[in-house]
Amino acid sequence: MICIYMLCLALFLVGLYCVVRKRNLIKIIIGIGIMEYAVNLFFILGGYIRRGRSPIFAADQVIKNMVDPLSQAVVSTAIVIGLAFTLLLVAIAIRIYEKSGTFDITKINRLKG
Repeated sequence: MICIYMLCLALFLVGLYCVVRKRNLIKIIIGIGIMEYAVNLFFILGGYIRRGRSPIFAADQVIKNMVDPLSQAVVSTAIVIGLAFTLLLVAIAIRIYEKSGTFDITKINRLKG
């Protein structure tokens, strides 16, 4: 199970590398998305139980090993918010491209009003 958490960390570090080292706005946005999904995967794994059952209750049913429904609800909300954030970043990147003609952050002139 620790190996899966290490894979989440590796995925997060790949996204962090994209954000820190790349100079293209689109690659930076993709790196932010990779980091976001690594965190979502980490939260889902936090509520996971091996051979666990879904959190659906019935009147006469007793479930001993149920996965945590709270982490699933939080991650589904985070996915929606992350999608809106990504769309906002893409819209800003498109406006910057229209203004400066490039996605390279080292070549973008200082934006004026």
